[in-house]
Amino acid sequence: MSTWSQFFPPKPNFSEIPPQDGKVFIVTGGASGIGFELSKALYLKAGRVYIAGRSGPKARAAIKEIEDSTPDKTAAGRLEFLPLELDDLASIKASVDEFKSKETKLHVLWNNAGVSRPPVGSKSKQGIELQLATNCLGPFLFTQLLIPMMQATALTQASESDRRFGSVRVVWTSSQSVELSAPTGGITMSELHDPPADATRLYNTSKAGNIFLASELARRHGIASVSTNPGASSTNLFRHTPYVYLIGWAILHDPKMAALTQIFAGLSQDISEADLKGAYIIPWGRVSANLRDDLREAMKLPEEGGSGRASEFWGFCEETTSKFL
Repeated sequence: MSTWSQFFPPKPNFSEIPPQDGKVFIVTGGASGIGFELSKALYLKAGRVYIAGRSGPKARAAIKEIEDSTPDKTAAGRLEFLPLELDDLASIKASVDEFKSKETKLHVLWNNAGVSRPPVGSKSKQGIELQLATNCLGPFLFTQLLIPMMQATALTQASESDRRFGSVRVVWTSSQSVELSAPTGGITMSELHDPPADATRLYNTSKAGNIFLASELARRHGIASVSTNPGASSTNLFRHTPYVYLIGWAILHDPKMAALTQIFAGLSQDISEADLKGAYIIPWGRVSANLRDDLREAMKLPEEGGSGRASEFWGFCEETTSKFL
């Protein structure tokens, strides 16, 4: 039932986005697809939105499109481009430094960008399997470098209601494919060092990693952190697998709908404090109660009756990115 309802979700039942005046957001991959629709929605509610990505021309074109489609710019927020190459760990600190030179607060970080099933053998600038690097290691390092600012933001909210747990959040974009076809435990740790010649399995590894990083961030750093299956939508994520557009047309939704999942994950006050510590959000804004048992077990430490796989994966990411802090 849960799988079916993620393919064909019920109508969203959460309320309209409240005004976001004074709030600062980063949306990685915000120049197209789900990230574009998310950035537009935040901008229309007066948020300051940084569209983070590798292409300045694409980001600026997206910013112009959003601004030109806004009838009353005086009531809107602000959009800016933030250079960010997730597949180059050596460049990420400079991106964070640029952001810090412009802002002193960060309320929500959406780790939305990703790559899906590139040609087998594709690697990052550091020679790491491309999906693991772009979908996990780059976002992990980017988030780690921003954690002090986010913790400070949580402590300096103007009102008591704004200082509640969850006023500052990180959202990690995963995929329903993890539930459907990831190996038992989500990740086979040996494959991180010796990746198989299977682009789909490597994609599932990276997306299981997003679920694990969400729960571990909340446990280790006390920041609200959730992962999402935003919902299958027709975006350029599938540019390496064009057959998906043909065989999946019936379940590929408008990116505007998938953006609702991301909005719910990042802004909704209807998510409980317990669920903000690593919950999995499904379309179009629901907390999943049916995540695979082995994945839930992986998110628990051995002393809690779990396998500790999420903690082990966090340790791998920490070790791999440590020299780029």
